[in-house]
Amino acid sequence: MQQRFEQYKDPLAFLIDHYGAQVDFISIRLEQSESTSLLLRGTKLETLSEEFSLGGQIRACYRGGWGFASFNGIQALRERMEEAVTAAKWVGTGKTILAEIEPHQAVVPLQFSGTNPREVSIARKKNLCSNYADLLRSVSPKVTTVSVRYLDSLQNVLYVTSEGTALEQSWVDMEMRFAATARDDNQVQTGREATGSRQAFEDLEGLEQQVQQASVRAVNALDLPTVKSGIYPIVIDPVLTGLFVHEAFGHLSEADMAYENPDLLEVMAMGKLFGPSTLNIYDGAALAGHRGSYQYDDEGVPSTIAPLIQEGILVGRLHSRETAGKLKEKPTGNARCLNYHYPPIVRMTNTWIEKGATSADDLLADIHEGIYARNWLGGMTNGEMFTFSPGEAWMIRDGRIAEPIRDVTLSGNAFKTLSHIEAIGNDFYWDESGGCGKAEQVGLSVGCGGPSLRIRDVVVSGDSL
Repeated sequence: MQQRFEQYKDPLAFLIDHYGAQVDFISIRLEQSESTSLLLRGTKLETLSEEFSLGGQIRACYRGGWGFASFNGIQALRERMEEAVTAAKWVGTGKTILAEIEPHQAVVPLQFSGTNPREVSIARKKNLCSNYADLLRSVSPKVTTVSVRYLDSLQNVLYVTSEGTALEQSWVDMEMRFAATARDDNQVQTGREATGSRQAFEDLEGLEQQVQQASVRAVNALDLPTVKSGIYPIVIDPVLTGLFVHEAFGHLSEADMAYENPDLLEVMAMGKLFGPSTLNIYDGAALAGHRGSYQYDDEGVPSTIAPLIQEGILVGRLHSRETAGKLKEKPTGNARCLNYHYPPIVRMTNTWIEKGATSADDLLADIHEGIYARNWLGGMTNGEMFTFSPGEAWMIRDGRIAEPIRDVTLSGNAFKTLSHIEAIGNDFYWDESGGCGKAEQVGLSVGCGGPSLRIRDVVVSGDSL
C-alpha cells in the first residue's frame, strides 16, 4: 500500500500547506476503490458489475463553517480545494471548535484470516450465488421467487490534514443477502437471511443451513395463525437484540443528532437512568474482527470502545471531533463516511448489549402468556419510536415455547422499552449482516451484538409491515 499513494504524497503536502494557511482546518482524503456486485433473481443473473475508481474529497473549516468538495481523478484536486476553501469562508461566521487530537502518522495494511475476496474469480462468486439460489428453490414448490445478492469492495485511503495527520488505511468488506417468497392460494410470505465479513471469503461459503432457513420460514409461515394484537411480555433472541440496540437506541446516541437539539439533549442527559442495573451498552471500532472495526476513523481519530449505558445509567455518546468539541466531551472515533463522495458524519461501528446472567429457561419462566421472537424480517424507526418484524415468532405459554405464529410486529418507545427490560440472557451473538443508512449514506458496514432479552409490556400487532 505504501507504493499506491507514494506519488501523491509530496503534491498533497504542498497543497495542505498552501491552503491550510487560509483556513482553520483542512483535510484531503484520497481513495482508490474497487468492487464486485452480483444479483441473481430466480435463475437469471440480473446484475454483474465490476467498478474501479480513484477520487477524493476535501473538507475545509473556517470560523465554524464547513466547505466540502469531492472529485473523480486527481487532476481536479487543486480546483476542488479552491471550491472547498471558498465555501468554508462563505458560510463561516462563528468559531471553529474541534476536539483536540494528537496527529497520527501510520500505515494500516489489509488484515485477513483467510482469502481476500478481490483475489477470487468472478466465476467462483457466481457459482456461490447460483448454488445458494438452487438451495432456496429446492425447499418446496411453494417457493416462487428467490434472490441472492453478493457484494465485495476494497477501499485504499490516504488521509492528510493541516494538523499533521497522515494515515493510510485499507479494508475489504463482503456481504450476501438472501430472500425467498412462498405462495399458497392467496397467502404470500417472505423469509430473509444475510451475512457479512471483513475477514475471509471463506466466511461466505458453507452457509447452506443458514441460507435454507429463508425458504423454510417463508413456506412454514403460510399455514401459521396470526397473533392476537395486544400488550405482551416478550423474549427476543440476540439477533433482534442487536437490531434493537442499533436502530432504536444507537442512532439516538450519535451526538450530531443531539448537539443542536436541546430537547434531545435533555432526554439524553448524562447520568439519567434508562434501564435496570444489569444493562450495559457499548459501541466501538477498537473491538477487532468485526464489520464495524477499524484503527482510525475518517477524521484520523483512533478508534475506541465507548460506554453508552453502564448499570442502566447513560454515561456517554458517540462523537465526531466537532460534536465532541461543542459538547466539551472526548472524541470517540465515530466519524465515518461511506466513501469519498460524502463527508464523514457521526456513525455507529460495533454496537452491543453486554450479556447477563439469566439462562434461556429462566427468561421464559413466569411468563403465563407472551411471545418469543427471533431473527429479523424488517423494521423502521422514527426518533425514539420503533417498529420491528421478527423473522419467526412463537407464543409462550406457562413458561414454555408453544405454537408458532406469523405476521408479528413489535413496536414501542426506545426509552420506555429499555426501562422494561426484566432479564438479560447469558448467551451472546454477533450479527455481521448489518448495513446502516443515515443522511443518504446507505450500506455502511456495522456490527450488532447482544444476548437474549425479556421485556415486559411490549405492543404487539398481528399485521405485517
